[in-house]
Amino acid sequence: MKELKVKEKEKTEESPRPFKLAHQILALTGISFEKKSIIGFVELTIVPVRETLKYIKLNAKQCRIYKAILNDTYEAQFHYFDPFTNICQENPNTRSLDQFSKHHFNASQLIDPDQNSGELVIIIPQEANHLIGEGRGLRVGIEFSLEEPSGGIHFVIPDDGTDNPNAMYELGAHMFTYGHENSSRLWFPCVDSYAEPCTWKLEFTIDEKMTAVSNGELTEVVMTPDLRRKTFHYVVNTPICAPNICLAVGPFEIYVDPNMHEVTHFCLPNLLPLLKNTVRYLHEAFEFFEEVLASRFPFSCYKQVFVDELEGQVHAYATMTILSTHLLHSIAIIDQTFMSRTIMSKAIAEQFFGCFITMKNWNDVWLARGIAEYLNGFYSKKCFGNNAYRAWIRRELAEVVQYEEKYGGIILDPSQPPAPLPVANQSTKVVEIQKIENVHYFPIKSLHTMSPKYVEIMRKKAHLVIRMLEHRIGQELLLQVFNKQLALATNAATTKISAGLWHQLLISTNVFTKAIFTVTGKDMTVFIDQWVRTGGHAKFSLTSVFNSKRNTIELEIRQDSVNQKGVRKYVGPLLVQLQELDGTFKHTLQIENTIVKADITCHSKSRRNKKKKIPLCTGEEVDMDLSVMSESPVLWIRLDPEMTLMRHVNCEQPDFQWQFQLRHERDVTAQLDAIQALQKYPTVATRMALTDVIEHEITFYEVRCEAAKCLTKVANAMPSQWSGPPAMLTIFRKLFGSFSASHIVKQNNFTNFQHYFLQKTIPLAMAGLRTAHGICPPEIMRFLLDLFKYNDNAKNHYSDVYYRSALIDALGASITPVIAVVIQQGSKIKSENLTPDAKLVLEEVTRILNLEKSLPSYKFKVSVSCLKVLRKLQKCGHLPPSSMIYKSYAEYGQYIDVRLAALECLVDYIKVDGKWDDMEFIIQLLENDLDPEVRHQLSRMIVENPPFERGKNHRLNREDLRDRIWSSMNTTLSHDTRLRCDLVDVYYALYGAKEPMMVRNPELDALYQPQKVEPASKNERNEIEDLKIDMVDAKEEPIIEGIEVVTESMEEHNPDQMIIETHEELDMKIDADDYKAIETSLIPTTSISDTEKIQTQFTETIEVPSAKRIKLDYASDSQSQPSTELNEIPNLGEISTANVGEPVTKEHKKKKKKDKKRHKKKHKKEKRREKHNLEMLAKHKGEVTETLSSGESSRSSSVNLDLTN
Repeated sequence: MKELKVKEKEKTEESPRPFKLAHQILALTGISFEKKSIIGFVELTIVPVRETLKYIKLNAKQCRIYKAILNDTYEAQFHYFDPFTNICQENPNTRSLDQFSKHHFNASQLIDPDQNSGELVIIIPQEANHLIGEGRGLRVGIEFSLEEPSGGIHFVIPDDGTDNPNAMYELGAHMFTYGHENSSRLWFPCVDSYAEPCTWKLEFTIDEKMTAVSNGELTEVVMTPDLRRKTFHYVVNTPICAPNICLAVGPFEIYVDPNMHEVTHFCLPNLLPLLKNTVRYLHEAFEFFEEVLASRFPFSCYKQVFVDELEGQVHAYATMTILSTHLLHSIAIIDQTFMSRTIMSKAIAEQFFGCFITMKNWNDVWLARGIAEYLNGFYSKKCFGNNAYRAWIRRELAEVVQYEEKYGGIILDPSQPPAPLPVANQSTKVVEIQKIENVHYFPIKSLHTMSPKYVEIMRKKAHLVIRMLEHRIGQELLLQVFNKQLALATNAATTKISAGLWHQLLISTNVFTKAIFTVTGKDMTVFIDQWVRTGGHAKFSLTSVFNSKRNTIELEIRQDSVNQKGVRKYVGPLLVQLQELDGTFKHTLQIENTIVKADITCHSKSRRNKKKKIPLCTGEEVDMDLSVMSESPVLWIRLDPEMTLMRHVNCEQPDFQWQFQLRHERDVTAQLDAIQALQKYPTVATRMALTDVIEHEITFYEVRCEAAKCLTKVANAMPSQWSGPPAMLTIFRKLFGSFSASHIVKQNNFTNFQHYFLQKTIPLAMAGLRTAHGICPPEIMRFLLDLFKYNDNAKNHYSDVYYRSALIDALGASITPVIAVVIQQGSKIKSENLTPDAKLVLEEVTRILNLEKSLPSYKFKVSVSCLKVLRKLQKCGHLPPSSMIYKSYAEYGQYIDVRLAALECLVDYIKVDGKWDDMEFIIQLLENDLDPEVRHQLSRMIVENPPFERGKNHRLNREDLRDRIWSSMNTTLSHDTRLRCDLVDVYYALYGAKEPMMVRNPELDALYQPQKVEPASKNERNEIEDLKIDMVDAKEEPIIEGIEVVTESMEEHNPDQMIIETHEELDMKIDADDYKAIETSLIPTTSISDTEKIQTQFTETIEVPSAKRIKLDYASDSQSQPSTELNEIPNLGEISTANVGEPVTKEHKKKKKKDKKRHKKKHKKEKRREKHNLEMLAKHKGEVTETLSSGESSRSSSVNLDLTN
């Protein structure tokens, strides 16, 4: 065998691993779809770098290892240990998230390949030690198998309910690999590290009707001797790491890109027309990145495979990307085009940085992700324009700021603390970094322990930091840095491992900083310390005052929130941009303290009563009406207009300055900031400014849409000052109404995309309008229903699916909470007795859902909107709450978007009205659902909308719920680190980081046990008797007027009734059994009956206890559960005195007898008072009924029906 030696070309950081990986063979010889199993073999060629090598540590999860053999000769013993199977095995009784996080991080370190650790440890036998001493390459062969894997590899096997063996292929059964970061260990033994690239040979034997797609070039396909199976042979000559290896097997249709023959696309059967349209512009992304980076694509080929039930939208691997079929679309779909094109271009950018050049360790993940996102932003700017790009940057920045202020600062590289300031010492630095690390409830030094939300926001922040770096060294120089890294990596990839250059395929924070200095001569160490190794963002508050005598503007910039979570003090330059009458002027201020004051001399004189052309920063001159402005020549002020800092800005200006900025500033971020600020100024001038922007054809469509939403809030804040038709009605009819009858909408024509998005947004914004009484104007409801009635898409080249979905969302937005009325006892209300608007909405939603079953829309967008409207009707009290319809649509087999919409409604329902059966349904989906993406999205829904408030007593806050979540994240989800971290977020949202309060301390159990009381004296025994009498008095008399102490037993309480104690409301019982007819008609397995046949019946009974009580009786679609709303109150007056030693005296007996008589008289008096209250209540009921019939409104404060005035 040829001797392999690693030459040290330059001094690099020594790896803790005692060997280098040179080559690996992966052969999967038995892939069974019926058994969901895999039989395989791997062979790793390693080059020892230390003569003391005794153990070879590899990564392997859920793999059954049969044999380990060295050089095909020496069979080796091996040990297997996976600490992820039980995180808290050292402390099994704990339920503290703090303890879990410590054990979780320790477990991740025990199997981290970058720490020379792994689950599989192979012991080199003594007879093979001479191979190491001679410096020869060592081949390690491992036979393994997988059976029904629970992570890393996913089988999609549709079932048509027949025994036809070919049905599986006809329905598109397939499998693919996936995982959270480096998860290749889940399907084959390897060194699962980004820092260990090598060359590969891949072999996959599958059924002859299937196609295997993997990394590298396909060299040959060989049929087995029985002609029933075939083997695909792939070769990867460019060194890549194990986490970038993937596989997809299925009956794929193949499409070679006509513009680039090196690119091949694969999709499931019958989806080829959609595939061709989706990828028709992909070749432009390759050309763009090669031109920008001045470097060729690093691999010889590229493949895209579209599969079903993929976790997330896209997973990029070397030479190959696995994407979701939900990204495919026809030429008639507008909205999906933007998303699909962006996602595919991002996958290509990750081929350069992330697959070809990989991170050195976890702490460098920000570089690969950030650079790929930065390059993808470049391409998006080319495709969709600069306005869309800047609006996207603004959204990314806002998301980062929002997350950091809620959870704490994000540290991109926590491997080392920032360099201390000259005044700081070593101890100060240690305390500071420790404080930063303790902000989060999860470890931040491993991607397998981080919250998925944290990882998502970290990617956004990494992109923004790369963009900040661009503004400091220049775009051209930054691209030169990228080009230098790609040139070094390309040269290293052509060499063998013996050359010792493969480390140039890796990138780290320190290597990147040195590369910047080499190319530009600029030392960016301070920048890296400030924004990469330190978490948080700056938060500025700007105020200004004009000094007319000196003609200066006095600015005050404050950083008052430096002690707020996620906010840090900023020191450095800050750009302030003033728009004056004579032009735009930029000023750079040096920020050194939390309060900075600056006087800036204005270049213009005030001309308030004169009209003049004002030059803008673009060089354009516009006419402005200056009659409303003050003496100041400053029209508006902007802080950090280019978003070169990680910051949150609160700029205080008069309303007319915001209006000037909205009308005349050409930067979309400034216009969006102005719209956000104008919500606080509901005036006529604000209304006119917003209206002008909506009608302005040149304005970017996102700005016009946001202006429409803002106009809704402004109009609702000034109902008394509004005259004429509702806001935006005239604008819509002017833009989209027919010429002969403006109230009838034109035939759809979406060739103008700006008008298309505006046509979707304006109805939704108008649906949010409210009168002075808080209800939707009747003109708006008629307007929305007319849009449905006259919607005509016959001659339109584009689909109106998203438009119809927006109209249904608008119907839901128009719904207002029901006003409760007192109904005659025993009467029943059918659907005809609902409010007219609610009945119209319900009829329209029912009709559309019926239509969806026979003519489904693209991605079932219309069904998604209908489910959300039904939930809105329930929340507003128009329909009795029930979960049956959402459970039906959430079942496996429905389209994923429909499932997620139903689960979102169900999670919201559980928070308000849910029972344990509903929560049980959710938990079972989290534990057992076949689609990993559904499990992930469901956990995020629970985090965003938890079923109960942390630390509060709630019917769903049960110990078994806590234990099930804990068990899942502690043991069950050992093979799905992403979902495990999702459940950590769920646990934190429900119970916090400390030990939950429901867990009783064993040392305090004695406090809950009955104690034997031995009075020491006669006086003490008398005090006990007095205490008993006082307790009886306390039980009979309410402590607070108007609140009754409910003492009925749990057996008497109906678990389907929710009891609310109140002092002012009439007693009312709503029986909603007949509402089940609605749900039965709307579930996806049956047809929907007409709304005329739907009957919702309400019955009312009045009970008169000593305090007024409201009982809301809802029909339950699940088994009744014992209510946790009422607790059994023990009779404190019956304390046993059997252990009291001395007898009671005669005087005490007489006193006790006298007290009993007194309480008996008091009880009779209370009975008479109760009878009087009964008569008064009956009289009051008649008066209320007369009042309602005369037109006056009634008020209700029932939070369970979510009723408002």
